[in-house]
Amino acid sequence: MAKKKKAPASNTIALNKKAKHDYFIEEKFEAGLELQGWEVKSCREGKAQLTDSYVLFKDGQAWLLGARIQPLISASTHYVTEPDRTRRLLLNRKEIAKLMASVEQKGYTCVCTALYWKKHLIKCEIALAKGKALHDKRDTEKERDWNREKQRLMRHDHR
Repeated sequence: MAKKKKAPASNTIALNKKAKHDYFIEEKFEAGLELQGWEVKSCREGKAQLTDSYVLFKDGQAWLLGARIQPLISASTHYVTEPDRTRRLLLNRKEIAKLMASVEQKGYTCVCTALYWKKHLIKCEIALAKGKALHDKRDTEKERDWNREKQRLMRHDHR
C-alpha cells in the first residue's frame, strides 16, 4: 500500500503582527535566510518568533536582528545554539541598494513581517514601513472595531 504524503498545514512559520500595528506597510520583498541546521529543524516545529525583529544594513548586506528561533531540546550537544543571533538575509544587489536608499533618505524602517516555507526553503518577507503615530494606531483600531460591529449587525439583520 502506498504511503500518503501529509499535506502541510500552512506555509507560514511565524508572523509579525506587531509590525502591522506599529507601521504603515509600503512595499514588500522576499528574502532568503541564511540558517544553520538546528534552526531549520526548530522552524519545522514552529519555534520562531518575529515580535521585535527588524532589518539592518551593514557593508552592503542585509541582516535580520531580533528574530528568535528557540532551539529544540534534542538539538545536538556539540552545537552552540544561539536563539537571538543575527542572521544574514539573502537579497540581490539591486534590492539591497533600493532598500538601503529608502531607509537612509526617505526615513523608512525595514521590518520582517513573516517567515514561511517556499518548497523546501525558508523565506523571509521584509517590508519597507513608515512608523505610525499614536493617533494613527487608535484610528486603525476604531476602524477594525467598526468593521467587526458592521459584520455583527449584518448577520443579525438576515435572521
